[in-house]
Parts: sequence; C-alpha cells; structure tokens
Amino acid sequence: MCGLVGVVTSNDVGVCLYDTLTVLQHRGQDAAGIMTSDHGKLNLRKDNGLVKDVFRTRHMRRLTGQMGIGHVRYPTAGSSSPALAQPFYVNSPYGLTLAHNGNLTNTRELSRDLFKEDLRHINTDSDSEVLLNIFAHELQQQQQIEPTPEHIFSALSRVYERCRGGFAAIVMITGYGILGFRDKHGIRPLVFGSRQSERGKEYMIASESVALDSQGFSIERDVAPGEAVYIDVNNDLHTKQCTPAGKHTPCIFEHVYFARPDSLMDSISVYKARLRMGERLADKLIKERPNHDIDVVIPIPDTSRPSALELANRLGIKFREGFVKNRYIGRTFIMPGQSMRKKSVRQKLNAIELEFKDKNVLLVDDSIVRGTTCKQIIQMARDAGAKKVYFASAAPGVRFPNVYGIDMPAATELIAAGRTDEEVQEMIGADWLIYQNLEDLIESAADGNPEILNYECSVFNGEYVTSDVDEMYLKRLENVRNDGAKLARKRNSLAKQQNLVSDIQTES
Repeated sequence: MCGLVGVVTSNDVGVCLYDTLTVLQHRGQDAAGIMTSDHGKLNLRKDNGLVKDVFRTRHMRRLTGQMGIGHVRYPTAGSSSPALAQPFYVNSPYGLTLAHNGNLTNTRELSRDLFKEDLRHINTDSDSEVLLNIFAHELQQQQQIEPTPEHIFSALSRVYERCRGGFAAIVMITGYGILGFRDKHGIRPLVFGSRQSERGKEYMIASESVALDSQGFSIERDVAPGEAVYIDVNNDLHTKQCTPAGKHTPCIFEHVYFARPDSLMDSISVYKARLRMGERLADKLIKERPNHDIDVVIPIPDTSRPSALELANRLGIKFREGFVKNRYIGRTFIMPGQSMRKKSVRQKLNAIELEFKDKNVLLVDDSIVRGTTCKQIIQMARDAGAKKVYFASAAPGVRFPNVYGIDMPAATELIAAGRTDEEVQEMIGADWLIYQNLEDLIESAADGNPEILNYECSVFNGEYVTSDVDEMYLKRLENVRNDGAKLARKRNSLAKQQNLVSDIQTES
C-alpha cells in the first residue's frame, strides 16, 4: 500500500505535489519522492523518511516544471532500502518515471523474461521496477519518435497481457504526458479529477479522492479496472479500456483501515462505511451477548472511531475517548517489522485513567492482524483500573496472507491464523472477544455503491481473485517477506556498509 499522485498544470507542480503527498502520508511512511519535468529536463528528490523530512526548501526550489508525479512508500515486496524509494526511472524510451502501489503476483517470471528476452537489467528486487521496465519495453516496441495516445495505450495493453496482481500506477512520459492505470480487477484504488485555471482545465490522478480535494480538484471518477487515463502536456484528457475488465473487486481493507475517512473509494464514502460497520457489529453483539454488562465504549484511535461511535449509539451506551494518541508517532500497522510495531504502541497511546477506573470497558478496533497492538492496549486498560476489558473488531479475523500490496505476507505472523476466536481472546488477554461477520463487513461497503458486487477479501476468506495464488506461491512469499527475512536483509545491508567503511579506512 502506497500513495500516488500525478499532476499536469500550467504552473510549477512541485509545491502541489508536496502538499498532496502530505495528505497521502497515511498510505506510506517509509519513503517519499517527487519527479518533475521542466521542458524535458527531469528533477528528482527522493529518500527514506516522512514527506516533511525528505523535502527541504532547497529541494523544492529545484522541483520546477508543469508536470510531475509523487509517491509515498510503504514497503511490502522488497526491502526498505533508500534505493527502493520511488519514483523509479528508465531513460529509454523517452525517459519514463513510475510511481506504483500494489504487488505483481508473477514478478519472478517477469524478471526472468526481462533478462532473457527483453534484454533489460533490473537493479533492485522491487516489482515496481519490473513493472516500469515491462512498460518501457512494450512502449519501445511501438518504434515511434513521437508517441500518440494510441501508441501508449497499445503498449499498455501488452503490459496487461504480461502482468498479473493488484496494482495502480502513474507513469510520466518525459515531454508527452502522464499515464494512470489500474489492474483489471480494480483491487488497488485510483481516481482522477480536474480543476479550472486561467489557462484551461488541469488534471490530477491520485490514490484517494482526498488528495484531489486538498488541491481544489473536483472528482471526475475512479479509474475503471483495466482502464488507462492519459493527460498530455497540453492538458488534454484521453481514456481507453486497455484490457477487458475482470470482475470488479476492490480491496475491502481500504474501508477497514487504509483510506482516510474523508475519502471516497469507488464512489463509497469510507466514513459512512465505517459507521455501518459499527451498526452491524452492535447488532451481532446484542444477538450474542444480550446480557452484557458494558459500562463504556472506547475506540482505539483513530481508524475505529466511527465504528465505535455508531456501535455505542446502537447499544445506548456511553462513548468515551479513553486513549490519547501521540500524533508524532506513525501508524504502527505499516511500520516494517514486528519489533518496531511492538515498541511503538506505548509511545503512540496513553490511557486516560478516569475513563477506565472501576468500569467494564468495550474496546473497539478496526481489525486484529498480528495482535501486537491490542494485547498491549488491553493491558493498558487494566493498568488504568478497568474491572473487565472486552474487545470488538470491526473486521473479521485476519487469517490469510495478502498478496496485493499489503504487508501481511506470512500466515504465521497473523494471530487468528489457525486459531479459534476463543484462543485469540486468550492470547490478547480480553475477557471476551467479538469479530465482525464477513458478510456484514461486505454489506457495510456495498450499501454505499450497489453496483460493486464483489470485494477483495482474501485476508479473511483465503480467496484470491487473480486465481494464480497457490500454496507454493504463498510459501515462497512468506520466505521472502516475513519479518525474519526482512531483518536478515537489514543486517546484510548494515554489514556491507560496515565492510565498505572498513575498506576505505584501510586504504587511507
């Protein structure tokens, strides 16, 4: 899960891209980058860190031009090395720059084909670089000095034939325009909008509608599954369905956790969807625990707040803010590595003792993934004086790996995998635990847009829409992307750096 933005305007885009990335910061905290095009000259700044830390005044002065793309990174496939900060660039043809969100499920085969058949070198283990080089190769095959939209769409059609998975991407073609596209199932989100300026209509493509809102762009619509949206340097809009759309299956976890509540995802209000999750969770609680003794409902900030509020209203129980969040600590879920997530929980939250003392408390969270956060928070509630601590999850138990760009690669790291609800309850230390039903979760989103009949729910039900995910693939993914593997790569990287420093010192 990453944040993307692409803009073509009549003014310098640097500040616009910077401001937009700050709005999309929740989608990735590992790295940030901006590439602009100024009359064919490319300007790049990218590095590990938050947007505010990566870009300084001296960098912004260099990010001139009327066209550009930006990216905030959340590491899934690959490592968190600075070399993997996006956008990625290849010089041929034309000079192509890519920002990517998601994951290709056939990266191994594509990497092999790129080397053996396309004769292209891949410098990192990122599937984003693979996607960029696939597109570059197919665009080069068009053999056009000045590509038209049709040439670009034709090249992208070949990309769709070769690439599988859940992905959304924005490509800047130096001197020509910006191309946005989405996988044929619409798993990862992408939206575009426009605004009127003195010099005519301007366009933006982004991961979430809130990015458009922040810069005064009106939403045109979501990019359709398998569709390409191309904005040329003259600010003319071109669209084409580049591959037959598959079953439209947007990721339900965007509504559970990832997206901002003020966003629209596939025309569904995230905020309203989360309210409906609370309503349905309350109905299940009433059915299963009619004689509950809950005194107060307390959300675990921030994502669960709408669900908890509506649940409390439905139950007729007091809603209280019992935890104060430190705004200067990032989202623990998207932190790379279990140890970092565990360390950050108590830095992130502090309990208001008054709201817990001598009360039976129902804590509401958006989901339970690894169990790291909720276990510690339950203990914090007890330490603050709660008599009983109950726990409600607005999503079902996460039991299966995610392969479409969310950092849940290993079933062994998921607390609900292979365990009953009672076993999870015991492990996190709750007096009792209640999960949302999957059918109710789906209906909570579907009520916002009845035209979408299916959702990508693989982490809950193990059903993968791309139909190319088997046990062998999941095992290979776990071996490469589990926390242990990430730690080993980090250690190897540090060892290489230390050896390099040692060599330099010896030579001097």
